[in-house]
Amino acid sequence: MDEKSPLEAVQEVLKGSPERGFKETIEVSFNLKDLDLTLPKNRVEDEVTLPKGRGRPVKVGVFGSPELVTKIKGTADLTVLPDQMDTYFKDKHASRKQVDAIDFFLAEAPYMPTIGKRLGTVLGPRGKMPKPIPPGTDPTPTIQSLKRTVRVRNKGKKTFHVPVGTRDMSPEDLAQNLQAVLDRVVGKLERGRNNIGSVYLKTTMGKSVRIW
Repeated sequence: MDEKSPLEAVQEVLKGSPERGFKETIEVSFNLKDLDLTLPKNRVEDEVTLPKGRGRPVKVGVFGSPELVTKIKGTADLTVLPDQMDTYFKDKHASRKQVDAIDFFLAEAPYMPTIGKRLGTVLGPRGKMPKPIPPGTDPTPTIQSLKRTVRVRNKGKKTFHVPVGTRDMSPEDLAQNLQAVLDRVVGKLERGRNNIGSVYLKTTMGKSVRIW
């Protein structure tokens, strides 16, 4: 089967998928082969900053001191101060809802052990354990980068999906994002392309187009 370039794949997907009444996500699907996925070294878990952004809002939450929260005012979508953390940890139902609504978390390093102990069972399975940041730093650039980032996780399965943008983005921008994800996944696999059985691209409700 002939391979398609990222731009060719995007153009074919958009052409073959009628527009819907909502903003569809464009996803790339990987099917792995010849890997023992019971071994941690063969599990794919990474983050990719998309050169042209996600095409939708990405929410970032921060656990930090009042000084840090002042620096990120208007940048982070959720802030949890030290005097709010105990309440946040105790109300697991409310914290689960907030965790599900946030894409990425950051936390000042001194708070990481407590967060891991008190909220690890909620954050861990969702792949949302906070990234530690040194006290006193300004995490604004990190937050801005995360707002263009996608999480790549196969959760020990051979097939997994990664969003590369939304239907309203230009084909050229989607192709650049797709190339970034393809490069990263290939680079994470022990034998690169040889560990990939197939790769498909599709809109949320559209037909799949094979790339490789």
